[in-house]
Amino acid sequence: MKISARNQLRGKVVEIVKGATTAHVRLDIGGSIVTSAITNAAVEELGLAVGQQAYAVVKASDVMIAVD
Repeated sequence: MKISARNQLRGKVVEIVKGATTAHVRLDIGGSIVTSAITNAAVEELGLAVGQQAYAVVKASDVMIAVD
């Protein structure tokens, strides 16, 4: 697979929580957790399962920074 997005974070699927239409998929990226909200259909199409390697691909026009 080739993709133009430069922000590709490889990790391990640690949790998949399916809702009515949307699933929250959590990836462990070197000790940090990244959560993605994707459709249940996408989970099935990708064959996602806990313990498998996957990529979080981030494509955004803006990255915001905040402080307390």
